[in-house]
Amino acid sequence: MTPQTIVTVGAGQTAAVAARNLRRHGFDGRILLVGDEPYAPYQRPPLSKEFLAGTETTDSLWILPEKWREANEVELITGTTVTRVDAATRRVELAGHRPIAADAVLFATGGSPRRLTVPGPRPDLVHYLRSLDDATRLASQLRPGRRLAIVGAGFIGLELAATAVTAGVAVAVLETAPVPLAAALGADMGMVITSLHRDNGVDVRTSASVTEVRTTAESVLVSSDGVAEEFDLVVIGIGITPNTASALASGLDVDDGIVVDAAGRSTVPHVYAAGDVAQRFSDRARRHVRVEHFDNASRQGVAVAGTMLGRDAVNDDPHWFWSDQFGHNIQSLGAIRGTPVLRGDRDALDFTAFYFDGPHLCGALSIDRGEDISVARELLGRPIEADALGDEDIDLWDLAYSDETDDHNEEVPA
Repeated sequence: MTPQTIVTVGAGQTAAVAARNLRRHGFDGRILLVGDEPYAPYQRPPLSKEFLAGTETTDSLWILPEKWREANEVELITGTTVTRVDAATRRVELAGHRPIAADAVLFATGGSPRRLTVPGPRPDLVHYLRSLDDATRLASQLRPGRRLAIVGAGFIGLELAATAVTAGVAVAVLETAPVPLAAALGADMGMVITSLHRDNGVDVRTSASVTEVRTTAESVLVSSDGVAEEFDLVVIGIGITPNTASALASGLDVDDGIVVDAAGRSTVPHVYAAGDVAQRFSDRARRHVRVEHFDNASRQGVAVAGTMLGRDAVNDDPHWFWSDQFGHNIQSLGAIRGTPVLRGDRDALDFTAFYFDGPHLCGALSIDRGEDISVARELLGRPIEADALGDEDIDLWDLAYSDETDDHNEEVPA
C-alpha cells in the first residue's frame, strides 16, 4: 500500500533527506516533519567548525529552505515533542497539538548529549555542543585569552579544540583513554591526530579521569586525578544517547536505539527508524549497528524513503567518516584495524593508511588525500597487493579498474 500521509518524528538531517527523496521518487502525498527544536532542518557538522568560527552563518546551514518546502509542499512543525505513536492506528500524538493520522511514520529523533551533574551557581559556564542553540551560546564565549576545558576527545571535542585555539583560546582537552580516537582510528592514527593538536597548542591530557566539575561565582573548577583546575568555561563532549522516549512509549523494540531491519522497518508495521537513533541490522557486519554520523544519517534517509514507498533500497555501504582539524581533512572508510600500509608522507600529514583483512582491503584512513578514499571505495573487499598501494608511482585508479580485481568483491566488516 502506498501511503498518503508520512510523518517524521524528528526534523533533522535524516528526516530532511527522507522528505527530499520521497519527492524525488514521485511521492505526491502529504509529508509532515515534526521537530522539537525551533528551527527548520539544519546541518550539524559546521557547528563545531565554520559556524563556531564565524566563517559561516545560519543561512548556509538550512537543508530544506522555506522556498523549497513551499514548492514541494513539505510541512514542518517545530518546537513540538511527539509523545507517542499509536501502534495500531499510527496516530501521531503531539504535546500541545491535535493528533495527526499517518499511514507511515519515520522515527528520526537522533540523540542527546550525555550530561554530567555540575553543581554551582554558574550553569551558564557549562556547555554542550549538539544543537544550533548550543553553538550560538558557545560562540559568544570563545574569546582570545580565555581558558577552556573540553571533557572528552572525540571528533566533536577535537574539532572544537582546533576552532577554539585558532580563535586565541587556551584549550585543555581531558580524555580518559590513553590515546584519543583509538577506538575509531586505532592507537597509531589516534596518536597522529593527538600530535597534530599538541603541535598547534592544544593541551591534550590523556588517561585523565575527571572526577568533578563544578562552578563558582566566576569560573569552572575541573577536578582530574585529585587536582582541581580553574577555567573560564567547560564543554562536555562525552558522547550522545539515542532519543528513544517516544519510541518506547509507542511500543517499539528499543535496545540502545530503535531496533530495525536492514531496510529500516521497526517491529511495528509501517513504522520506520533511521539515522543516529536507529539500531539497524547490517548484513555486512552480520549484526545490528548504530552509527552516529552525518553521512550515515543521509544515506539511511535516502534508503528509508525507498522502503516507505515499497522499494527495499537497502544501503549497507562501509562506514565513512570525515573531520576537519587545523586545516587538515581527515577521512576514514571501512574497518580500521591492524598494521596499515602507508602511501605518502606521514610526518608531513599527507598520507593514506590502507588496512587489510588477510589479502583483502578492509579500510583506509587519509589525511588530505580524499581521492585515495574514493579509490579505496572501489577496492574494498578485493585482494590487493599491499606493496602496490604503498607505491606512489602506481596510479590507484589503475588498480581499481584492473581486470584482475574486478571479480573479487567480497563482504568487508563494517
